[in-house]
Formats: sequence, C-alpha cells, structure tokens
Amino acid sequence: MSHIVVGTAGHIDHGKSTLVQALTGTDPDRLKEEKERGITIELGFAHTTIGDLTIAFVDVPGHERFVKTMLAGVGGLDCVMLIVAADESVMPQTREHFDICRLLQVKRGLVVLTKADAVDHDTLAIVRLEVSELTKGSFLQDAPVIPVSARTGAGLEVLREALVEIAATVTDRLEDGITRLPIDRAFSMQGFGTIVTGTLISGQLCGEDELSLVPGDRRARVRTIQVHGRRRDRAVAGQRTAVNLSGIETGEIARGQTLAAAGALTITRRSDAMLNLLSTAKSLKHGARVHFHQGTNEVLARVSIAGVAETEISPGSRAAIRLRFESPVALTRGDHFILRAYSPTVTIGGGVVLDPEPPRLGVRHVASSARFAALAIEGDDRSADLAAIRRMVEDAGSRGVATVSLTPRAGIAPARVSAVVRALEEGEHARSTGERLVSPAVLTTLSRRLLAIVSEHHKAQPLVDGVPREEARERLLGDAHPSIFERVISDLVATNKLIVRDRLALPGHRLDLSPEESHGRKAIEEAYRRGGLKPPDGVSLAADAKVAAVIVEKMTALLLRQKVLVRVDTLIFHHDALMTLKAEMQAFKAVTADGRATVDVATFKDRYGVSRKFAIPLLEWLDRERVTRRVGTTRVVL
Repeated sequence: MSHIVVGTAGHIDHGKSTLVQALTGTDPDRLKEEKERGITIELGFAHTTIGDLTIAFVDVPGHERFVKTMLAGVGGLDCVMLIVAADESVMPQTREHFDICRLLQVKRGLVVLTKADAVDHDTLAIVRLEVSELTKGSFLQDAPVIPVSARTGAGLEVLREALVEIAATVTDRLEDGITRLPIDRAFSMQGFGTIVTGTLISGQLCGEDELSLVPGDRRARVRTIQVHGRRRDRAVAGQRTAVNLSGIETGEIARGQTLAAAGALTITRRSDAMLNLLSTAKSLKHGARVHFHQGTNEVLARVSIAGVAETEISPGSRAAIRLRFESPVALTRGDHFILRAYSPTVTIGGGVVLDPEPPRLGVRHVASSARFAALAIEGDDRSADLAAIRRMVEDAGSRGVATVSLTPRAGIAPARVSAVVRALEEGEHARSTGERLVSPAVLTTLSRRLLAIVSEHHKAQPLVDGVPREEARERLLGDAHPSIFERVISDLVATNKLIVRDRLALPGHRLDLSPEESHGRKAIEEAYRRGGLKPPDGVSLAADAKVAAVIVEKMTALLLRQKVLVRVDTLIFHHDALMTLKAEMQAFKAVTADGRATVDVATFKDRYGVSRKFAIPLLEWLDRERVTRRVGTTRVVL
C-alpha cells in the first residue's frame, strides 16, 4: 500500500479542519479549547484510505499566534493543500503559510477553495484570479484549483482524485537515509508509557531499534510502532508514525527534539547557510537576532552576513550567512529552515543548511565568498555534495575530515558513504586514510615537512638510526589523527623516500662513526658477548677497552637502539645471551621425564653461576617472555 502525507495551509477559519473531517470522518481538533473556540491551536492528525493509497493529513493552525506550530507540521510533507475560503479570498496568513511552503521547498500541492457554496460564480472567479496571482511562478502555479463545500460534499470527490494523482508522482523517499523522526507530540498512555509522534522524514523504524533523542544525550528503545493508527513491524520514510518508547519518560521529551539513529545528525551551535529573504520583509541587518525553525524545533539565533563589507540583506535577495544558535540544534547539510523576525514574529525568509559544522574562521573576509560558492546547493540537486565535501576537507587541513562525519555533517546516506569516498579519491579531490579524508595538497606538504624533520635529525644526531615515530608524529601533526601520519609514512615508503623500522630514516642514511667510536662500538659489543649472563659495568668497559667514558655511553645507547644489546631492568645483556638462555630453559623442560620442569632462584644461580643481582632480573625477564610462570617461590617452565 502506498502512502502520502498531506498538510493544510491557510488563514484562520478558512475551513481547514472542517475539510479534513469531511475527507476522513475524523475531527483533527483534539483539544477542548479548540472545539470551544472553533480554531486549531495544536497540530491535528487524521487519515483516510482511497483504494490502495493511505493519505495522512496534518492540520495546522491558521492563527498568526500559532504559526510556529504550523511550521512544526510542514516538515516531511509530500503535498500541501493551500486552503482559501471563497467568501474571504487570500488573507494575511494565507500568504505567510504559502511563503513558508515555498521557502521550505515543498514540491507538490493544490489549491482548495472552501465554502464554495457560500458565493456565486462571479465571486468564485475573482478568488481564482487572486489565487493565480499569489501562486504565479511557484510550485503551485499550474496546480489544480478545486472548489469544494464540506457542508454539501460538492467537489470532495474531485479533490480525492487529485490527491491520488499527486500521490503517483511521489518517488523521492529517503528510505535508505538516516532514521529521523522530528517529534511533534509526546504523551503518556496508560498501559503503554511514553508515546511520540511525527512524520518519518527519512530512513526506517523497526521494533527494538535503539535511537538517540537529539539535541540531548538520552537514548530510548522502540517498543512498538503504529502507522496511521495500526500496529506495524516497521515504519518507512514518508509515514505518519507513533512510536512507543522504553527507557525514557514523557517529561524528558519536548517537541522540537528528533528521534534519530545515533551519530546521524550534527549537534551544533553554529551553521553556514544560504538564505532567501522575502520581498515583503524588511532588510536584515548583520548581527540581527531571529527565530530559527527547522523540523519541529525553534531556537533563537544571530545572523552573520558573509563578506567583508556587507552590513544588511535587502528584501527579495539571496545571501550567504552564518547562524549562531543560542541553544544546540540537530542539523545536517541540506536541511531547510525558516527565519522569523525576533519582534514582531513574522516570517522573513528561509533557506538551506550548507555546513552544520563550519570552521571557526569567521565569514567576514574575502575568502568566504569562494567557500560558500563551493558549498552551494541548487534546488534539489545534490550532485554538488562532492564539491562541498572537497571544500570541507580543504578547510580541515592536516586534521582531515572523519569519514563517519559524512552522514551527520554532509548529509550523505550511510549506504552511499563508501561510493562518495571512492569518487573523491578517483577524482583526486581527497585521499582516504581509512578513517579520515585529507586533501592531496595537504598530504604533499606534510610529506615534505616529514622528510625535512628526518633530514634535520640525521644532521643533528648522526649516530642515531633515525627519528622515533612518536616524536616525528608530534612534531609534524601535534594532536591530529594518527591515521593521517600513517598515510604520510605509507606514501613515502611506497615511493622509496623513507625507511621505516622502529625509527624513521632516509634511504641513504648511514651511521657516521669516527675511528674511536667504531673501535668503541666493536669493543663494547664483544665485552657484552663474552660476559654472557654476567655482563660488565660501564666503568670496567671504559678501562678494558681503553675508550673514553663518553664514547662508552654513546655506543652503548647505539647498540641498545640497534637491539644488539637489551636492557633488563637496570642491567644490560647481549641479545644473543638472552636468546641462548631462553632456548636452554625451553630445552630443560623437554628432557624431564614427565615434561614438567621448575626452577627457583637457588637452582638458577647454581646452574648459571650468577649472583642474586643477575638471577632475579633474568628470571623476571623469563616470566615476561612467557618462558616461565612464577608460582610462589618457584617458576614453572611453560
């Protein structure tokens, strides 16, 4: 069964709720105050079935005081019915609701002339002309204009047929996108607990899903799901959905929050955007305070106009802006929003989010124009996403952009992330480290800098094999992500420009030892080899080898780095002596009758003719090497 969500829009008392009731048999006005006053205050919902099509109606308030509630109902609509009463024609809230639908880029709709039985043909013709003037050049320019009477039923069948035709054109559902349900109602039901409702604007919802409530840090689990009043195993994008949640109380939820997959949206206090200011609005000044509406959420924000000299945005114009929110907002690239003036609270414009996580560099400089041009979204064309991500990567420099952020920040569906990364690499717009995307130019610069660091180290310390990896990483990137450093190294190794072991070195680097140092190195290695498990100390080494103490210190450090010598606690042994010890201990187990062998300190001292000074560190080393395991005062050979 197919489905669409249809919203009403129009002036107060133009018959929106009455029309929905006539189409569905359900009164969308649910509050006692609404029924007493005859106006919609809160969002109302009803649905009907025509053949195999389910139509869910979102009835919104028409009164100016409740426009922000209307805004909460517009998100996720497939179609809008612009309601105009034939006996009053176009009124102020008709225009404001229509402007909001245009600014949010609602794609489909029709015009319904209600109370058609209350006027004559000439009046109806005049209303048609006024509606035509209002909708000229918009998504409703060629839409059907259908006169109806909820009282007599005239025109209702024509309206139903028109809605079925519109439903056939709805194909742009984002079922493979992130799970995202802006909450427009939250309440508690006896026997069930917490219930939230909203229009699932992308992704899917299934029982037992664990989701995040954003902005905020609460998690909740989906217990059961209802779609259009019936229990379902899952809900998909475009459906009006009620979700029974566990793990959270109703008082912890507010309209304006969103139920979403963990990490699917950016929680932010600033966002770069493109704004369209209505021609009927006043000029918007730099730094102006505004009401920001997105989905069901409303927050206060400040507007910064991009550019060096721009101080205001003229009515009817388009401008790049940065919004600074007074409280956190959950956004992603491509989200549409509405701005209303701080006071009086009238709709002044709307736009689209370009980057919900912009760099801290401000927008009041020359370069900001180029940046906003790269981030631009034209209509519904998302082919610009690659250019936008490329710019985000360039802005990030050596920090790179986390691959996992392409969904919450760039609005890329999780299923498309791998393909987007591949396209960026194939186009040489970015390089992947596996975890982050980095600009090719940045990697080239980092490679040059790393080679310079290694070269300088060779000159400063010619007796050292190379730069320790961690030291090189900190000097090159500071606290940047380690995967970027590893990508730089792998590129240099692949082109034979760097040799990587425990340290980083240039291919042509050789230890430049003086004759005295060369003699000292050879004598020291031989002394430790002869010493076996009873190695010499530094003082005796200098005397026996007839080498200065400073040379002994330098060459011992060199042999340790080359792993010819091995430090065990405070003692130093030749690598070969330790390997021989390990082999002998393992062989000792093999010659025992039952395959079990133990050794204690006294046995070890007698066997190898060493003092306790050497025996204890060597036995502890054997424990660490998993040759033995200490059990009380004895070691078991493993």
